[in-house]
Amino acid sequence: MDKTALLNKLRELSSLVAEDRTLQVVVIVILSLAAAKVVDWILTRVVLRLTRKTATEIDDIIVAMLHRPIFNTVLLVGLLIAWSVAEIPSNIQGYGFAVFQTSIVLIWLIFLVRLATLVLNWMSGSRRRFRMVQPVTLPLFQIGVKIFIIGGAIYFVLLFWDANLTAWLGSAGIIGIAVGFAARDTLANLFAGVSILADSPYKMGDYVILDTGDRGEITHIGIRSTRMLTRDDIEITIPNAIIANSKILNESGGRWLRERIRIPVKVAYDSNIDEVRQVLVEVCKTDDRVCRDPEPRVRFRQFGDSGLLLELLCWIEEPVLRGRVKDALNGAVLTAFRNAGIKIPYPKRDVYLRTGPADTSENPTD
Repeated sequence: MDKTALLNKLRELSSLVAEDRTLQVVVIVILSLAAAKVVDWILTRVVLRLTRKTATEIDDIIVAMLHRPIFNTVLLVGLLIAWSVAEIPSNIQGYGFAVFQTSIVLIWLIFLVRLATLVLNWMSGSRRRFRMVQPVTLPLFQIGVKIFIIGGAIYFVLLFWDANLTAWLGSAGIIGIAVGFAARDTLANLFAGVSILADSPYKMGDYVILDTGDRGEITHIGIRSTRMLTRDDIEITIPNAIIANSKILNESGGRWLRERIRIPVKVAYDSNIDEVRQVLVEVCKTDDRVCRDPEPRVRFRQFGDSGLLLELLCWIEEPVLRGRVKDALNGAVLTAFRNAGIKIPYPKRDVYLRTGPADTSENPTD
């Protein structure tokens, strides 16, 4: 068959298609199916091949997840066009449009929920890069993102079905205000918990001192509250809204975990300061829990009322050792001072009793 005959056949076929609506619908459906296949092939073969060259695997998973939504969307768009071309009454055709559009929204709703879950789980595993998304805050972010996605999907579905959104939005605003007032303390704790996890003023296992004077180990950082175990093995639960606005002394923070402890000492005025310094330093060397680097040191602070005030400074590896090491050093210092003949003064008071002349006055006569 020559080119002229082929062109004539194509013209006849096009004119036949232009005159027959049913044939137009069939052609559009076939073309949409073919287009969906082509787009799916490009995505799975070309794009996926490029993403496999990257260092992370999350992009490969996302491309694989896009396979079904894109194929179904292209096919539904083709069916939507075919539905508009078909000879269908306008009232029924409008319902068909809404059904096709709602189906597309539902397809992408499922995909976005799965995508959000995947990305948030990946972010929670990269704690150094994403401090706000932690395993503890992960459920909060997942719920928030899902509410946002589902709310947007419901909004578009209502638009497709020509629903009156003014009353719905007004009711939602009133309900939101009422819920906000009723749960303001809970919401304050939630936002404070997110800020604590993002700012990281302390972490699990840290020893902290609150502005109330309580000292202990952080055992749990939750969305609503933080728990601290004191040295008396008593667990304290502090709402995040309170602890976020409090002054916190983190003993485990800083450049390293080591902590310096101070042992105040008082010696008599006739003591040899150099000898006292040497004795105190030697006491530290007898305890293996005291760090050798930095070395212990002694500072002469001031002249006291009844003696010289000095301070022994030494470092320990962990804050949890502070109480035990101070107890041991106090006992060792007392023993060392007694052995070295160094006197530990204490306040003395001299009381003078003044006596006056005897009372010689005679009693009045009866």
